[in-house]
Amino acid sequence: MVLFLFLTLVCNCICDIATAQGDFWGPVCGISGNYTHNSPYNQDLDNVLYTLTGTNNGFGFYNSTSGQVIATALCRGDVDPEKCRRCVDDATRKLIPLCSNQIEAVGWYDHCFLKYSNRSFDYRIDAMVVGYNRNNVSTASYDQWNRTVVKLLEALRSEAASGGQLRKYASGNMTAPGLSPVYGYVQCTPDLSATDCDDCLARATAVSRLYDRRLGLGIFTPSCVLRYENYSGFNSTWYPASVVTNQSGERRQKRNRQAKLSNDLTDEREEDNTGDGHLFDLSSIQVATNNFSAGNKLGEGGFGPVYKGELKDGRAIAVKRLCSHSGQGVKEFKTEVELIIKLQHKNLVRLLGYCVQGTERLLIYEFMANNSLETFLFDPNKCKELDWAKRANIVIGIAKGLRYLHEDSRLKIVHRDMKASNILLDADMNSKISDFGTAKIFGGDQMEARTNRVVGTYGYMAPEYVMGGLFSTKSDVYSFGVVLLEILSGQRNKRLCLDGEPQNFLSTAWCLWKENKGVEFVDRCLLHNYPIDEALRWINIALLCVQEDPQDRPTMSTVVFMLEDRWSAKLPAPSEPLLSFARFMSVFEPQLYYARFAAALGQMTSTDEESTHRQVI
Repeated sequence: MVLFLFLTLVCNCICDIATAQGDFWGPVCGISGNYTHNSPYNQDLDNVLYTLTGTNNGFGFYNSTSGQVIATALCRGDVDPEKCRRCVDDATRKLIPLCSNQIEAVGWYDHCFLKYSNRSFDYRIDAMVVGYNRNNVSTASYDQWNRTVVKLLEALRSEAASGGQLRKYASGNMTAPGLSPVYGYVQCTPDLSATDCDDCLARATAVSRLYDRRLGLGIFTPSCVLRYENYSGFNSTWYPASVVTNQSGERRQKRNRQAKLSNDLTDEREEDNTGDGHLFDLSSIQVATNNFSAGNKLGEGGFGPVYKGELKDGRAIAVKRLCSHSGQGVKEFKTEVELIIKLQHKNLVRLLGYCVQGTERLLIYEFMANNSLETFLFDPNKCKELDWAKRANIVIGIAKGLRYLHEDSRLKIVHRDMKASNILLDADMNSKISDFGTAKIFGGDQMEARTNRVVGTYGYMAPEYVMGGLFSTKSDVYSFGVVLLEILSGQRNKRLCLDGEPQNFLSTAWCLWKENKGVEFVDRCLLHNYPIDEALRWINIALLCVQEDPQDRPTMSTVVFMLEDRWSAKLPAPSEPLLSFARFMSVFEPQLYYARFAAALGQMTSTDEESTHRQVI
């Protein structure tokens, strides 16, 4: 059954696609029926679009499912991650109002398109939008121009179809004697097979021949796109930083991704509403938490206690009650509210709203049924529930959440307090990053910042941050490396013991890895029921993250590629990390500590006694 109508947008709708870069083309709304407000489908659609921007496969393809709804978005292959994410985010806001209460819809921007439905789209029968240039080819050039167009599209179609499971995109140009060049690109969603991609593009090419007198043409379907023009407007493929071999090229890509961050800061403050839609009444929260009773208390955070509650509609919530003497003032409170309401990713804890009334300042989050990673990882009984598959899912979730904060979110954000207790677990043991009270926004080309107020947790903080107040995204990478080593070993970075003897956490991990004894570092709760090669590779990755020089640490995009084993080259060898900054003296006798690590301290190159002292506290 054909559920979408074939649609052609004629000249008075898209007169000149060259000037319609910011236009939303379509939309095409399905004919398979409507949904009602607050119905299960409505809720599933809200959920799937909320999580969609956190599902980027690293190459601009987004795919998410929630209940009845399947949503997919695809960015043009030459679009950088920040522009890609913003395009998809804009499309999620634009499409629902344009296709109000429609079960399925699809719409296109120049840089991306979005589709959702209660079924899988069939590239052979679904929607198509045609946009064309208002200018025609001259009669004298017609034959030669069209032969060149067909030849270019055939070459690009073949290249895109063979593009692999991550991306199917090709762009290029071709020139016929005496004519201006033809520039074009073609692209398929990467979930199509090579055969289906080729077929989809062949069908689009056949339609394009109905408009063969146009100097420019775009064929847009929910599964593939074809476009050509008589001017240059399509770039070569964008690659993630991890596959760039030229260091200057990596810096250039990074600058491109950050180019509009200053403007984004202003834009987002205007677009996002932190008003009544997110404001909770104090009395309703008091009822939900049984007036903040001890029985509802989940734990104590860095800025105050956290309580479990239940709203009148049955939703379970977690309420963070900020202490007036906690050190988190109005500034930090506003930071957390403004940040988290803007952030949308499946690996970040979702902030439902807030309450400011009298002296009370409350943050209302979605409830995480399994509390924090810390409660499982370091418990001698609960740790057995964390088999390798669960740990791997948790690790990759944390990594993708951080990648979103650093590279794919509307703002470039440094968390500054990444640790096991700030990783929460939902009912399915999916990891979500929480506690943004100390987070910092970076804008424009800013790469790092310095502060006189060092906040965070010893053992997880990077050396340049502890000793000099210098922080950046690479500080979070360091903290992630520590958390990854804790997940692998099952031990706290402050209390590592091997054979009953206290050890320095990072030094021990590095030495065992260096001596090819990494399996001795792996948590015995796993009972050797884990892929040894993968565990050793992950130790290698963690040690790359905790290297002393921030420039030597990988980006979180690179970390994700390495974790998912998409890094084709051999992993680099990490340099030896500095001693952990955990406070061993609060756990062990100082004499025992200094006796064990005196030799290591003697090897430090610093001659500044104060500096040396600060490295070991």
